[in-house]
Amino acid sequence: MTAILYGIPACDTVRKARAWLDAQGVPYRFHDYKKQGVDAAMLSRAVDQLGWEKVLNRQGTTFRKLPEADRAALDEARALAIMQEHPSAIKRPLLVYGESIEAGFSADRYEQLLG
Repeated sequence: MTAILYGIPACDTVRKARAWLDAQGVPYRFHDYKKQGVDAAMLSRAVDQLGWEKVLNRQGTTFRKLPEADRAALDEARALAIMQEHPSAIKRPLLVYGESIEAGFSADRYEQLLG
């Protein structure tokens, strides 16, 4: 089974995840949000599995630069709309392996997930 890593190539955390996957010899396909857009079905799956609070990157510059009206009164539907419109507001990277999804990068969590 091949993992899919979703992210933006210039992101330092994505680079760390890719380097770790390469060093471990884990086969994966990279999905670049900037070139390929956001896979709406995968994003919905991630939110269903992890919760929108974990998938939406509220600490990042993209989210913080949004107008206050967009950032206020967030719920799942609004968070999904923001992430669809602004892929940089998605926690990076998202690693999909089979039915499992991991947000962010942790070598320990990746090792557990990928066995």
